[in-house]
Amino acid sequence: YTEDKHRTTDDYPFGGEAGMVMKIEPIYRCIEALKAEREYDEVIYTSPDGIRYDQHEANRLSTLDNLIILCGHYKGIDHRIREHLVTREISIGDYVLTGGELAACIIADSVVRLIPGAIGDEASALTDCFQDNLLAPPVYTRPAEFNGWKVPDVLLSGNFARIDRWKEEQAWERTKRLRPDLLKEE
Repeated sequence: YTEDKHRTTDDYPFGGEAGMVMKIEPIYRCIEALKAEREYDEVIYTSPDGIRYDQHEANRLSTLDNLIILCGHYKGIDHRIREHLVTREISIGDYVLTGGELAACIIADSVVRLIPGAIGDEASALTDCFQDNLLAPPVYTRPAEFNGWKVPDVLLSGNFARIDRWKEEQAWERTKRLRPDLLKEE
């Protein structure tokens, strides 16, 4: 989407700040070319300035049909793209990466796994951590005892009501101990 012989995608920022900025023209041309092919529900820019990404946002995005995820690099993108074409800015945390590609991969992976048919056991995605602002309970598999380490008896009981209660209690306890901030969001 560049037109010069060097295929330049970045340039120095106005105002003398250090670093490079992704140019407006190639980004604009790319987004417009994509929009000419189909409609997009969101044009997302990965940025430390954006809303904090979480499971609720992944759930919301998974209900949309088409997304563009724009990744910044260096100092970011020309702000006019953010003002006129970007519909949502998303941050994956309070830190800065070299570029937005890893953030885009995280967003894509967390959204795709919620789309029916994307993973083998669709119910698994619905019982993951954070779906109810809770961490997941501990999980175990065979053998029931290894090296003297035992699976909790309740999980071997076959009493699904007790097992469900145990899982819920464990989820609450783990969340309270490890991520109390999640409980404050309710």
